[in-house]
Amino acid sequence: MGFVEKQRGGFPSLLHLLVVANSFLFTVVSQSEVVSGLNYRAHRQVSSLRLERIQRHLDKINKPAVMTIQSPDGDIIDCVHKRKQPALDHPLLKNHRIQKEPTEWPKLNSKMVKQNEKRNGKEEEEEVVLRSAWQMWHRNGTRCPKGTVPVRRSTVHDVLRSKSLSDFGKKRSRIGLDRRTDAPDVVSGNGHEHAIAYTGTSQDMYGAKATINVWDPSIQVVNEFSLSQIWVLSGSFDGSDLNSIEAGWQVSPELYGDSRPRLFTYWTSDSYQATGCYNLLCAGFVQTNSKIAIGAAISPVSSYAANQYDISILIWKDPRLGNWWLGFGDNTLVGYWPAELFTHLADRATMVEWGGEVVNTRANGQHTSTQMGSGHFAEDGFGKASYFRNLEVVDSDNSLTSVHDISILAENTNCYNIKNFYNNDWGTYFYYGGPGYNPQCT
Repeated sequence: MGFVEKQRGGFPSLLHLLVVANSFLFTVVSQSEVVSGLNYRAHRQVSSLRLERIQRHLDKINKPAVMTIQSPDGDIIDCVHKRKQPALDHPLLKNHRIQKEPTEWPKLNSKMVKQNEKRNGKEEEEEVVLRSAWQMWHRNGTRCPKGTVPVRRSTVHDVLRSKSLSDFGKKRSRIGLDRRTDAPDVVSGNGHEHAIAYTGTSQDMYGAKATINVWDPSIQVVNEFSLSQIWVLSGSFDGSDLNSIEAGWQVSPELYGDSRPRLFTYWTSDSYQATGCYNLLCAGFVQTNSKIAIGAAISPVSSYAANQYDISILIWKDPRLGNWWLGFGDNTLVGYWPAELFTHLADRATMVEWGGEVVNTRANGQHTSTQMGSGHFAEDGFGKASYFRNLEVVDSDNSLTSVHDISILAENTNCYNIKNFYNNDWGTYFYYGGPGYNPQCT
């Protein structure tokens, strides 16, 4: 059962937390432990000094709440005053004035308008159900009050699951696209494997959109993840100046402590080195919506040969102010990445990618069975394989246009693959994913 409580004066004192913390062994998962219902079995004592460092960090990102909501899945959602949110701690945003809404939404082309008009009542009703039930913390009917934004509270346990405090909330750098065209190299690729579609640099791009099928892929090793997302990119893939804006859903036991698919965002302006983070775990992304919690679980999810659920993600650059907005569904604004955060993306994007990514740690000397998408290969098709549909980009006229000229890439098609198609209803779309370890994927 959920609870709601008013917060006065913030969180428990550090001294209290340290006393409580030192009275028991924290649950920590070893890097090689196999996830089985997330029954963590490895334990070790955590020093008071490390706990103190962790708590200082948590005090920076866990802002005092106006109201707190207990989600049925165990998450704690803090309703934080919008002017007190973590984003505004960024030194480049010291005098930032929160933009309430974009100056202009991307324009729909005439073909898309006609497709929207063709939707019948049943389809519209299903979409309403998906919108109203799309995050688990909504289930008890509670929302954050106006003027606040929902922030998933981070805990000491969240930090302890990461490799170190400096790694908490960070994505390990992935191999550049120009180097991923060869056979997979687990060492140089840092274990990252993909099944993606991507654009070239034949046009200026100012955003991207897609509708993404949501599943709950199984993760074998706790420090692996499986995600499905959009990347909006600019800069050099083989240098240190790559700018990336990312959003979609992910399953990451290390980051969240469970196996649920969750809405996530990410950004970096230096190839995942020092800048950026997941969700609101560092200063940067400015949230404007009081009903959507970044990092919260998505529900319901798709089932094999049964009901299919998807979410629409739109990322685009405000044509006047230059901030990069995140939209969910048809007309829901989540927030934005301020233009000040970026170098190359302060101008435009040079590439867009859509698709899946996993980390394969080669536990026990072989490919792990961490799934991508539904865990089924692309050729299994609708209801079995995972999909991205209605791939679009935002052009220099701030118009959404269907993508026709795409390339596809999967490093190891015996483990995960991708197949793209086109029709009038789904535009450019693809099926992708796979089971990871199998007789052909070792």
